[in-house]
Amino acid sequence: MTKSRFDPRLDPRLGTFAGVFTPSILTILGIILFLRLGYVVGNAGLLMALVIIGLANLISVLTSVSLAAVATNLKVKGGGDYYLISRTLGLEFGGAIGIVLFLAQSVSVAFYCIGFGEVLAYLVPFSMKGLAQMIAAGAVLLLFVFAWLGADWASRFQFVVMAVLFAAIVSFFVGGALRWNTALLANNLTMPENAPSFWIIFAIFFPAVTGFTQGVSMSGDLKDPGKSLPNGTFAAVGISIVIYFVSAVVFAGSLPGDILAADYNAMKRVAAIDSLVLAGVIAATLSSGMASFMGAPRILQSLSADRIFPFLLLFAKGAGPANNPRRGVLLSGAIALFTIALGNLNVIAPIVSMFFLISYGLLNYATFFEARTASPSFRPSFRFYNKHLSLAGALACLGTMLAIDIAAGVIALVFLFAIYQYLSRTSGPARWADSRRSYRFQQIRSHLLQAAEAPEHPRDWRPNLLVFSDDPERRKPLLKFADWLQGDSGFATVVRIIQGEGAKVRKLKEEARSEIAKDIRELEADMFPLVINGPNIRLSLLSLVQSFGVGPLKGNTMMTNWIGRSDDPPSQYRAKRFGIYLSTAFRQGYNIVLFSAEEKAWQKLQEIPAEKRRIDVWWRGDATSRLMILFAHMIRQNRPWHDAKIRVLDISAGVMKSGKTVADLEETLSEIRIQAEPEIVASAGADAVAAYSQDAALVFLPFRLIKDLPRDPFADELSPLLCRLPVTAAVLAAKDIDLSAEPEQGPAGEIAEAVDRYNDALKRAKDAEKAAEKASADLEKAIDAWRRAVESGEDEEKTRQLDKEVREAKNEAVASGRKAAKLSVIAENLAERARSLGAEIE
Repeated sequence: MTKSRFDPRLDPRLGTFAGVFTPSILTILGIILFLRLGYVVGNAGLLMALVIIGLANLISVLTSVSLAAVATNLKVKGGGDYYLISRTLGLEFGGAIGIVLFLAQSVSVAFYCIGFGEVLAYLVPFSMKGLAQMIAAGAVLLLFVFAWLGADWASRFQFVVMAVLFAAIVSFFVGGALRWNTALLANNLTMPENAPSFWIIFAIFFPAVTGFTQGVSMSGDLKDPGKSLPNGTFAAVGISIVIYFVSAVVFAGSLPGDILAADYNAMKRVAAIDSLVLAGVIAATLSSGMASFMGAPRILQSLSADRIFPFLLLFAKGAGPANNPRRGVLLSGAIALFTIALGNLNVIAPIVSMFFLISYGLLNYATFFEARTASPSFRPSFRFYNKHLSLAGALACLGTMLAIDIAAGVIALVFLFAIYQYLSRTSGPARWADSRRSYRFQQIRSHLLQAAEAPEHPRDWRPNLLVFSDDPERRKPLLKFADWLQGDSGFATVVRIIQGEGAKVRKLKEEARSEIAKDIRELEADMFPLVINGPNIRLSLLSLVQSFGVGPLKGNTMMTNWIGRSDDPPSQYRAKRFGIYLSTAFRQGYNIVLFSAEEKAWQKLQEIPAEKRRIDVWWRGDATSRLMILFAHMIRQNRPWHDAKIRVLDISAGVMKSGKTVADLEETLSEIRIQAEPEIVASAGADAVAAYSQDAALVFLPFRLIKDLPRDPFADELSPLLCRLPVTAAVLAAKDIDLSAEPEQGPAGEIAEAVDRYNDALKRAKDAEKAAEKASADLEKAIDAWRRAVESGEDEEKTRQLDKEVREAKNEAVASGRKAAKLSVIAENLAERARSLGAEIE
């Protein structure tokens, strides 16, 4: 009978034990356990050695917690650490860590094989130059065969190695039990004199814990990564911690400290069968090398499949049903052989260790980053997670880097940063959804809530434009002008209102939104597209201007093209209907900007050199004038307008009769801190405006709405004047902006003043209450004295004196009570005033 294609016996993927636990624990229980742990105990003392083991494994535990959280929050695919980090922090961080992890693991193959070569070279009865390197190269070729055959064959090889490794550990524990000496243990508790510093010993031991994520690199070969990764990693880390702690105690209770500090082969002295320790050393080096040889190509394959680096695409293809990355195996093997050929690895080794630490730190930070976004999509099934543990893990990795080797850490970070910058400039649009957008939403939420708590102030004002555009042919100049106007400080939303309802209108909305978004992209403008529909244009506009925005971020300016052209002036009906729309927004507190730019005028503006551009602002000394001068200033902040001059032309009513001079206008401009050239226009009229501004690059012109009809500054029709001017923005301000406002002015200052007055009144009221209480007490005393005088039969003169004192005390008590009551009422009124302004007063 034909077997089902879903038969688990045909599934080449690995389970928790073979895919995660085995490669992880074989890398952790490596050369440090067999050849350096005794040295650590001998030089640090048992107590300090346990602290070192605990601190080093703290990173393992914290990172394992982060791994468990992120691995149970998304479906993990191939690439291990690279996949987890890239899907959280973005392709720039992911691509950078992917490259360095691939290189670090490929170079690690060479390190482990050189360790294997040095052990065998020590055992052979003859010496030969380069023998250890030749043996190491042979070991690389042996591991290459297993890596080439695939994860299933490699796991079988690792099972054999693990059996040898644990046999060596058991032999060591048995020997330690037979040699146990409690007095020796007591002598080895503390650090001996002249021992290396704590951090030097820590740096020697730390590589022991850098292999706990080897199983993560096998994520693409796992049947159930979400279950296997946390379970296998926690099991490997937990068992290895116990083994390291117990081994340290066995060393301390079996050999004197001086022997432990001097003899790297101290484990052989303790073990019941010393040859098993030698086999364990060989097994440890080969198993660690095998784990790295399996992990590195899979990181490269996942990195290549994501198409981040075009030159790596050929490594995305795998072989067989398990998609074995044989091309990556070839490259990893070549890097390992090249590293062995270099001979001196001491310079590279610390940097490679830093790469691993950076990957652990970024994995922790990525998990903290994901949790900090407070996104509803972050729902890890791992229950024992707390984001502060991930942050602690990231900080622990950073601190360890600085403590072990700050120079190597800086080099590794610079290398990572260089790749990050390269990808930031060349990667193009995002290829997947990461957590950065959720993080930005969370920041927006937090900042908006904080901004809403603070009172408004004129200094905070910035344009939030609703740019209405129905005509695609005239849209781009309008959007370009709006982009200049908002600069780097404002917001702009391009709006189109479609009349109607139903499925057909929904389709039109999508098409219109795509069209607007395309225009925005072509102009490289920072704007948002918005298309709405409704049964009535005016009602839709009214609803939009009332509801647009969130929290304190509300729209404040409506911008649109002027409806007329020189060859097509608007009819009275069209102008009236247009004016009604403008009035609708104006009455809701929106400033109005009408943009007039005929094709020839716009083309002429583009041809004017930046240094010869001039912006004319027609000044009337009112709210609209102040808004126009601010707009002119904001446009000049754009690069094409940096060298433009602003000319302020005063046409205020009665300017000549009032005796206003250029110096007065200069003083006004100085107060609002905007550089401009002032000029008084004696004879104000449409002809004067056209004559003065005919050679300007851009004109800001005030207009008015009279009975819902747009009128020029002289109450005439607006269209004839606009047709005689170059590119023009006709402006009407709905609210006045105090351009010279001081920080103490505005609602914040009013609230502070109201609170201060309330506090002062409250203090006076309390003082008056105390005075009233004192007056009442004095009255009681006076009455008691008068009664005693009467009862004792004092002379009449003394009785009259006491009677007078009683009356005076009574009057004082009544006056003090009235004053206290009056001040209490004043204080309460001031409290209500402060509350009405937004102050929090109990």
